Amino acid sequence: MRKVILYISMSVDGFIADKNGGVDWIAGSDENYESDYGYDHFIKNIDTVIFGYNTYRQIVEELSPHEWVYKGLQSYVFTNKKKKDTQDVRFVNEDVSLFIEELKNKDGKNIWICGGAQLVNQLIKQDMIDEYHITTIPILLGNGIRLFQENNPNINLKLEKSQEENGIITNIYSRK
Repeated sequence: MRKVILYISMSVDGFIADKNGGVDWIAGSDENYESDYGYDHFIKNIDTVIFGYNTYRQIVEELSPHEWVYKGLQSYVFTNKKKKDTQDVRFVNEDVSLFIEELKNKDGKNIWICGGAQLVNQLIKQDMIDEYHITTIPILLGNGIRLFQENNPNINLKLEKSQEENGIITNIYSRK
């Protein structure tokens, strides 16, 4: 069965975006250091990526407005907005847990939960995430969009791997 994997970056104090929704602070200790920090290895085992609408909008309006960065992956955006599907993206207005459960039972590679916080926390509340790949960036933002919200259930995790590169720490956890 396919795994549902949260693969996301956060600040040391737990934010995935600054108070304006920006992510330009995501960098290691040496900003000239060149690495993909394990992304190429991760993406080889993924064929589906899932976003909330705000994350999708940030990608197409700010981070990569001229080219869809997840070409070749099945991309689903969860939103209540009436949007027309594109060649690369399907807009979904369904129960996210039921949708992902259906995806998990289909043949394919793993499913990447890309963000944002609202979608992530819905899946945490339903205990739908099999692995947490959390990359901690060496910065304290002080405020912004928190990765983990209050009132989530207690989920015991097992540390599978921990790696440091250029001041960035990546921890991979699975459910116990």
